[in-house]
Amino acid sequence: MAEENNRRIPEEAEQPEEDFAWKERKRLLFFGLPFTFTTYTLSPKKLELKTGFFTTVVNDILLYRVMDTTLSRNLFQKLFGLGSIQVVSSDKTHPNLCIHNIRNAGDFKEALDEQVERERLRMRFRTGEYIDNDGDGTDDLFE
Repeated sequence: MAEENNRRIPEEAEQPEEDFAWKERKRLLFFGLPFTFTTYTLSPKKLELKTGFFTTVVNDILLYRVMDTTLSRNLFQKLFGLGSIQVVSSDKTHPNLCIHNIRNAGDFKEALDEQVERERLRMRFRTGEYIDNDGDGTDDLFE
């Protein structure tokens, strides 16, 4: 039987893989040159979005803030082995980030989901879901 520590956190959640990093570039080429200059980097604690050529903007989404991920691929993307991932988070600057036209989109999504769960365990972060019965957003407490 595996021993637990005093804080009751699984040992694998305490030690994030610091050497883990996955870098993807948006695939939109114009005469063989990248037209968008957008790079997405997944690390153990954050998803980094780097855009621009002359003026570079770097924005981070902390992984424990990610609420949902969705993979979509249209016919064109399937032909070229690309995909898009929609990331819904509680981040202020990018609550709905769409990572367009990346290679190995399925593998990237799986790695993202795995890192989100590790970071949530490490941070001891829990989210609650809101349940709405009739979908109109009104509360039945006052009726």
